[in-house]
Amino acid sequence: MDMTRRAALLTSAAIASSVAFPMRSLFAQETPRKGGVFTVHYGAEQRQLNPSLQASTGVYIIGGKIQEQLVDLDAAGNPVGVLATSWEAAPDGKTITFKLRDGVKWHDGKPFTSADVQYTAMEMWKKILNYGTTLQLFLTAVDTPDPLTAVFRYERPMPLGLLLRALPDLGYVSPRHLYEGKGDIRQNPVNLAPVGTGPFKFVTYERGQHVIADRNADYWRPNAPHLDRIVWRVVTDRAAAAAQMEAGQIHYSPFSGLTISDAARLGKDPRFIVSTKGNEGNARTNTIEFNFRRKELADIRVRRAIAHALDIPFFIENFLGDFAKRGTGPVPSVSTDFYPADNGPQYPFDKKLSAKLLDEAGFKAGAGGTRFTLRLLPAPWGEDITLFATFIQQSLADVGIKVEVVRTDGGGFLKQVYDEHAFDLATGWHQYRNDPAVSTTVWYRSGQPKGAPWTNQWGWTDETMDKIIDDAATEVDVAKRKALYGDFVRRANTELPIWTPIEQIFLTAINAKARNHSNTPRWGSSSWHDLWLAE
Repeated sequence: MDMTRRAALLTSAAIASSVAFPMRSLFAQETPRKGGVFTVHYGAEQRQLNPSLQASTGVYIIGGKIQEQLVDLDAAGNPVGVLATSWEAAPDGKTITFKLRDGVKWHDGKPFTSADVQYTAMEMWKKILNYGTTLQLFLTAVDTPDPLTAVFRYERPMPLGLLLRALPDLGYVSPRHLYEGKGDIRQNPVNLAPVGTGPFKFVTYERGQHVIADRNADYWRPNAPHLDRIVWRVVTDRAAAAAQMEAGQIHYSPFSGLTISDAARLGKDPRFIVSTKGNEGNARTNTIEFNFRRKELADIRVRRAIAHALDIPFFIENFLGDFAKRGTGPVPSVSTDFYPADNGPQYPFDKKLSAKLLDEAGFKAGAGGTRFTLRLLPAPWGEDITLFATFIQQSLADVGIKVEVVRTDGGGFLKQVYDEHAFDLATGWHQYRNDPAVSTTVWYRSGQPKGAPWTNQWGWTDETMDKIIDDAATEVDVAKRKALYGDFVRRANTELPIWTPIEQIFLTAINAKARNHSNTPRWGSSSWHDLWLAE
């Protein structure tokens, strides 16, 4: 393959040395300054701003400042109450009771109550929310004995630890009075003009231009927020976003939104901090997703052949550097609680074996050496995905598979892959969120609602896998639960409905004037109630 090392990458060691991990300022010793406008790089619109309906960093980056969840993570990664003040599980694990915060109001002035939690859980989390549909599969009811108590009832045990790890991402609450009886929840205009309880109130969304939210003067936390306004500026060109950061027009580029070379350059500039800090709760793996509706891809030999055709260590060394490593399965190595000792079959680069498997599957090379043609859709989330798509295209050409790369915007990608199923291969990110049951097993569990992004839309059903997933999600014994997730990983790597060959952690680039940033494991998705800008 005619692939050369990119000059912009330099070496992985050079990139690593240019990235600053410690914060340059001792935030705790400074008095927060009121006021100011914080401008955010918004690289890929998803046509959704409500995190109760779509779990995605691309939604949380905006919606997580407007709407709030029952529970978030503190600086140490432990659950901390937001709209919930306390929680308690029954001994059998089938009932979990949340006490809710008093005196909280929606941005339209209506009171927040347990009725909002009940409606959101039963109508959004359970029925629509990607990841939520599997997490809340056995949720049967949410009782509301009073306005400040919500009692979750489950058909099978719900481990309290799992639910508390999930709620920071899958526990955002929406206002019942703006959805109930208003028609199709997915088409409600409030989804693009959200009303929440958070520190910032939605002002406007100009598609392709910007989203604006202003300070909520009636926010329940005392003396918060500090900022007057947040502006999310839509900039799809990563180089242009870096230039705007250097010009002072953008303060923050989240979730590896810049090119690797630009991140390296800004990391050497004292005006900026480039770091993985604040992203510890969002480890990610690069994916290859297979559409089983294509007869070629329904054959396990073809899927394994595609995996063997890719020289993943070469790609990591030459294109990603020290912030990536070889992935071993859907549970990344950073998951100390659930990473198994045995990940099952791996697929090292072996072009001859790849060709042999394709021959055995009956797809022999025809005229010009081509066996068949596939349509590949790369997600527009990061530079690594764009590079990986080209690498896949060139690698598969070497074994006789012609690949047409079809690039689209964020909304188009989500619709074509997860709703219309108009793809053969797709490549993007799987984000691991503290527990496999939060946002990982949903990629493999059958029966997902059509159109739910980052879920099993592959046309693949496996009863053995479904049982493993359901048993693990309801197992309250910690050791047994970990063992079941070992079975899950090995089954995933054996059947290969998707492949997760690269493991990474997000990079953040932020203006050094920002204070109280990157101080939780999911900071980019958090509320930013304490964020402020120094002069």
